[in-house]
Amino acid sequence: MSDFFKDIKPLSYDPDGSDLGFRHYNPDEVFMGKRMEDHLRFAVAYWHSFAWPGGDPFGGQTFDRPWFGETMDMARLKADVAFEMFDLLNAPFFCWHDADIRPEGDTFAESLRNFEEIIDYLGTKMESSKTKLLWGTANLFGHRRFMSGAATNPDPEIFAWSAATVKACMDATHKLDGQNYVLWGGREGYETLLNTDLKRERQQAGRFLQMAVEYKHKIGFKGAILVEPKPQEPTKHQYDFDVATVYGFLKEFGLESEVQMNIEQGHAILAGHSFEHELALASSLGIFGSIDMNRNDYQSGWDTDQFPNNVPEVALAYYEVLKAGGFTTGGTNFDAKLRRQSLDPVDLVAAHAGAMDVCARGFKAAVAMLEDGTLEAMRDERYAGWESPDAKAMLEGDLASIAAQVAKDGINPQPRSGRQEILENIVNRFV
Repeated sequence: MSDFFKDIKPLSYDPDGSDLGFRHYNPDEVFMGKRMEDHLRFAVAYWHSFAWPGGDPFGGQTFDRPWFGETMDMARLKADVAFEMFDLLNAPFFCWHDADIRPEGDTFAESLRNFEEIIDYLGTKMESSKTKLLWGTANLFGHRRFMSGAATNPDPEIFAWSAATVKACMDATHKLDGQNYVLWGGREGYETLLNTDLKRERQQAGRFLQMAVEYKHKIGFKGAILVEPKPQEPTKHQYDFDVATVYGFLKEFGLESEVQMNIEQGHAILAGHSFEHELALASSLGIFGSIDMNRNDYQSGWDTDQFPNNVPEVALAYYEVLKAGGFTTGGTNFDAKLRRQSLDPVDLVAAHAGAMDVCARGFKAAVAMLEDGTLEAMRDERYAGWESPDAKAMLEGDLASIAAQVAKDGINPQPRSGRQEILENIVNRFV
């Protein structure tokens, strides 16, 4: 045990409002036949909470954590502190990159030995904790070797290094009974066409993902393979820009039935979309899997990864999650970090507690909107004409026959209101 959180008691549902209690998140409250904890499936992100030093593009480290250092003793202390916070929050899940949990070695073999040793240590920690692994992933973007990408790198040795790293991370995720494995292409993009072969890089990325899927089946991993769209940052032209782009990529390489999406709020905004748009599109394409819940500063043009605090936005997101059938292997990962001025241990706990409450409040609003049914009834009414036999037959016809029918019947259609303001007013009754 460490003493990092020594003055903080475990959090519980406290609707009357203690400073660190949950006012809205009651894990045992039942909605639509399922406990709230089982609907939301909260996860803590190891990287932002325990590995991030508090820097930004204009300044370096502000956090002074006792586990910061490239030794195995520090890695074990980091794990001790992480599980102490998981227990304080009663968090059902956590997530990691390999580089978050182990020190970098001088060689791949040394890094792998460090990684395997700390995976065993995490497994021991998990035996005495309720917290499970939502997903693991490989950091194929932080080290300078990945400056030109991982799967899409022009150097085949870096492709090989990346493949070996993903294999190790998939093995570790499987060993810890992870629910999913995520491939996040942090630098799978390009800066200039002057030195880029787009076709070659796309083929490399496709084959890399096919290999990951093949290996999943080889080792008997039952979880989902997730791809996380990542637009603009760090490179302007990312191959995994948004859900639609990734779906086209999956179709090209025959992976649309093998791979699902891990969709982040902040990334959706950077792609010029809303979070609910990306969620609805993934659901309609049959590739919805999991979410990273955070937010960006809308006055900044980069990925600020702040904890969620906007209940109406969260409500609309969970509305789409519920319409998609809810999570199966996926969940709500807080891919969010403290502000660099929030230095104290209590800040880390309070950030997660507040985010869990915001999500719970938004989730309850989403459930209420669905159970009320007004929004869906108005949507159905808008498209009701397409339920007629003639309208359905039209989609089986051709332009000439449709044109002839229009001339015969003297059709002169008039526009009908989309009722957007009324719909927005309805949403605001719940949030």
